[in-house]
Amino acid sequence: MTDSTTVPTAAPAAAGPPGPHRATLPIVLTGVFLGGLDFFIVNVAVPAVQRDLHATDAQIQLMVAAYALTYGVGLITGGRLGDLYGRRRILALGMALFTAASAAAGAAPTADLLIAGRVLQGAAAALMAPQVLGIITTSYQGPARVRAVSWYAAASGIAAVFGQLIGGVLIRADLFGLGWRACFLVNLPIGLAAATAAARLLPESKAPGRPRLDLTGLALATAALTALCLPLIEGREQGWPLWTRLLPVAAPLLLAAFTLQQRRLRRRGGTPSVDLALFRERAFTAGLAAQLAFWASMASYFLVFALYLQQGRHLTPIASGLVFSALGAGYVAASATARHLAARIGRHAITAGCALRAAGLLLELWAVAGDGRSLGWLLPGLLLDGAGMGLSFAPLTATVLARVPAASAGSAGGVLTTGLQVGNALGVALIGLVFYRVLADTPGPGAVPAAFRACLWCVLATTGLLALIVQALPGRQAERRRP
Repeated sequence: MTDSTTVPTAAPAAAGPPGPHRATLPIVLTGVFLGGLDFFIVNVAVPAVQRDLHATDAQIQLMVAAYALTYGVGLITGGRLGDLYGRRRILALGMALFTAASAAAGAAPTADLLIAGRVLQGAAAALMAPQVLGIITTSYQGPARVRAVSWYAAASGIAAVFGQLIGGVLIRADLFGLGWRACFLVNLPIGLAAATAAARLLPESKAPGRPRLDLTGLALATAALTALCLPLIEGREQGWPLWTRLLPVAAPLLLAAFTLQQRRLRRRGGTPSVDLALFRERAFTAGLAAQLAFWASMASYFLVFALYLQQGRHLTPIASGLVFSALGAGYVAASATARHLAARIGRHAITAGCALRAAGLLLELWAVAGDGRSLGWLLPGLLLDGAGMGLSFAPLTATVLARVPAASAGSAGGVLTTGLQVGNALGVALIGLVFYRVLADTPGPGAVPAAFRACLWCVLATTGLLALIVQALPGRQAERRRP
């Protein structure tokens, strides 16, 4: 008997989609990789962009924020579009639009046009990302789905962990004199090939019947997520003006209005944007909460570690990217074994991942406690930290997908990926407050290491919170009682 956290099953749709092509997984994982990579790769390009385009600090912040915001708020809409019009079709469209937006960003002659390109990139990524989990859920069953989810986790983590290294290599190589523009233009050949392959080779699936698009619900969901995410992304840089304090108050009210509207629509026989029945499953609800905690700790850690390496240790982008590769090595190695361990011990594989992360973070705290210590002392902690990330992510994703009906696969994918982006925003916003507050209060050359140490304690606390949430996930007894 397998654990519900490791072998999710889905109720079949009225008319099951054809089996997956052997290229299905590589194609959808390309969409995962591109969307995640462009969230992280741009950080190393910021100084060069500012010099070349004479961008202000506010424009640089908006260049980063525009992608994250449009990506995060568009995910529920993207997932529902896949349910209604076909996940293959929307994925191929998203890939094509992402490629075009990357070309526009890479060729932008001004900072404002670059920001516009980033907005389009985020919107296109919001079309791509939910379809990936939707296609995996409807195309694979049993152990095959577990393997597919493990590869999804690996692709997501590799994009996050190696994004800075890839960006540093591209800028250093200066291919054809493109400089920072290569960070965007590298998407063109990959995106065009993936969009063509998706349109030709992927199995099609959609929600059964002839549902209609819920424009009112999508507008309310988008407004609620904007009210939550925008202050987190822009508040600190703008000094927390009044609107950044009012919008978070409006966010739960808009979310409540969205929930009521979705229930009314369901009672009238309509098709809601989000299947609220998903939240009746403990595996989905607790798994989604765990995803929020996991990505809050991941994104915030990547931010402060990059700042420590480049501002505290004065490394170049490519050198700091090479240090990140130690994390990547641990992540890839653990991801390859996560599903096998989870098949034996269920949700406790995630707990083990949290323990590895905690051990790695404690080693990192020791390594940065003395200013004179070599970066080499960080490597054991980074390897353990990366292994903990890799061991946790795949079982978490499988848990969120547990018992998701095929008809709601796109909606579930949209909710899941929205949770990922909200976790990113929450983590980065909160850790940024800690980092810059300690930086301002600590004089001298030890300010950056002190700020980094304070943030490591915060990440350690978030990892502990994740370990507690994991205990609410269904275990083996729940699996035996499952109908």
